[in-house]
Amino acid sequence: MTAALTLHEVGVECLVLERDATPGGSTALSSGMIPAAGTKLQSAAGVEDSPALFSKDIQGKSKGRSDETVLDAVANNAGPTVDWLNALPEVELNLVEGFLYPGHSVPRMHAPQSRTGESLIAMLSAAATARDIPIVGDAHVIGLFAGADNRVVGCRIERPDGSTEDLGCDALILACNGYGGNPAMVGEHIPEMASADYFGHRGNQGDAVNWGVALGGVAKHMSGYQGHGSVASPHGILITWALMMEGGIQVNSNGQRFANEHRGYSEHCAEVLAQPSQIAWAIFDERLHALGMDFSDYRDAEASGAVRQAETPEALAAEIGVPPEALAVAIVETHADQVDRFGRDFSKTPGLEPPFRAIRVTGALFHTQGGLRVDSHARVLKDGSQEPLGNLYAGGGAACGVSGPDADGYLSGNGLLTAVTLGWLAGLHAGDQAKSS
Repeated sequence: MTAALTLHEVGVECLVLERDATPGGSTALSSGMIPAAGTKLQSAAGVEDSPALFSKDIQGKSKGRSDETVLDAVANNAGPTVDWLNALPEVELNLVEGFLYPGHSVPRMHAPQSRTGESLIAMLSAAATARDIPIVGDAHVIGLFAGADNRVVGCRIERPDGSTEDLGCDALILACNGYGGNPAMVGEHIPEMASADYFGHRGNQGDAVNWGVALGGVAKHMSGYQGHGSVASPHGILITWALMMEGGIQVNSNGQRFANEHRGYSEHCAEVLAQPSQIAWAIFDERLHALGMDFSDYRDAEASGAVRQAETPEALAAEIGVPPEALAVAIVETHADQVDRFGRDFSKTPGLEPPFRAIRVTGALFHTQGGLRVDSHARVLKDGSQEPLGNLYAGGGAACGVSGPDADGYLSGNGLLTAVTLGWLAGLHAGDQAKSS
């Protein structure tokens, strides 16, 4: 929808083909946070940031393995993209302050007030509707048409009743995420997540990557993904990692901590899945409960009864069924003014105080980060070259992102960073190409 809004602004007719009856996808399941550097909201809040610092943070998390072309494109253009979106009457993004996600040097997350992807989707949908941009629901794209030069000339869509329609186009932007909903592809590229719950949209079948490769493109970093080590179980509700960053801990069924919660929620997913029954308990206190209540998902978890409460470590241990001695030791650790055996520095956050709270969580696969190689305009590149595949573009999970080949390279917000920014860049370039042709 970002690409569609951009195309509309430059005066090019476009059409959004939506697999479901209404827009949603993995974005609607996210926290709706878009990282960007040098925005007007940051300036107003006195936050000093720059594309160079943003790029450094991304590369720091990926250990220098980010795709350089995409990294330069999104680090330099995310700020203008967010400012442009936020200037639309239907869109209201706020700078998220008060805490930092792992790997970010300064506050740079921009999100709806509710901090949900559902609100972000609603805003973008409203903006598209106000501009009479057609969003065709129940339009499942099942194939592309291309000429002898592999230039895309159209696509075929399938309706729920099995009927099909063929549409022509001057350019096509692949915006159908990655392959997290395809168990065979997950097993092939990220076998450690083969048995994990999938917290993304089931329609993410890898179609975009497969089409691009078939037309002569190449996939890169297919083993990269975003996991999350804090999904309420069995409720299936995302629990914000802000609880961990601001002083919370996780323990297993033995009441013991098992990893550094500050490394990042993506890589922590595998740590949780390695615990007995693939379950952990998020342990925090009243101060952090108040922080959690700023998030719509957390409020849903509270309303569903996922959040347990007790006045003492012993009472909390009995409530969640873990050994009281071990849990008491884990809570005492939060008061230490030193770096612990896992590498977490507890001097940076207050120790946990009664009353205590706990949520039963598991790890889940959220979305894949590998995809088609693209250039700085989001054009899909030919295999082994820097030459674009004519009029085919890709963004978000359909394109190779900036997280590198592993889960620990994912910097918070990388998914929406490439979805929104590459969408903007694709819209600008595809619009210019359509007008010139």
